[in-house]
Amino acid sequence: MNSLIKIYDTLFAHYGGLDWWPADTPYEIITGAVLTQNTAWSNVEKAIANFGDKLKPEAVLSMKLPELSEIIRPAGFFNQKSVYIKAVTEWYANYGFDVENVQKEPFEKLRSELLGVKGIGRETADSILLYAFGFPTFVVDAYTIRLCERFPVKAGKGYEEVKAYFENNVAKDAEIYNNYHALIVINGKNHCRKKPLCNGCPLENMCAKNLEDII
Repeated sequence: MNSLIKIYDTLFAHYGGLDWWPADTPYEIITGAVLTQNTAWSNVEKAIANFGDKLKPEAVLSMKLPELSEIIRPAGFFNQKSVYIKAVTEWYANYGFDVENVQKEPFEKLRSELLGVKGIGRETADSILLYAFGFPTFVVDAYTIRLCERFPVKAGKGYEEVKAYFENNVAKDAEIYNNYHALIVINGKNHCRKKPLCNGCPLENMCAKNLEDII
């Protein structure tokens, strides 16, 4: 059993299935993926709540930027993010706001398109493709990098290297990738912080100070 599977099994045994992303519609996930950039999820929830019944792609496309900016103000960087949300909504419009239309397209084509949308970087693009559309693409964030450095897992340094390492060593399955990322995040918040709280961490006895068999 490789180290990534051991980590997953250990975190899953501790936290269980987390069933991310919390949202009512795929479009809410798309919007949330932009809003969560450089802010806490609690602020995203406030911004999402501000939409009321207007969190629909057609409604957002018809909004003026000042109105959209005011709605998402709690998420911070609201002027920038309003532009990004408009841009990714226009991308979604190319598929008729239809999830099945998106899912018919090749993954690499969609990822390339999203990376060409203003304000959509690799983490945001992969979050949208995994959580909104169910593509098996692993999302890499600061918690993932920190876990790899501390465990340690020799996954590489850059985003694409780490992503490829996880995808090559964990079954290519959207549900597993969904839950794995969620488990890494919750454990990162609870224990594997910038200043780690190792006591009680489910990975404590497997981490660097006790790990003998480093992959």
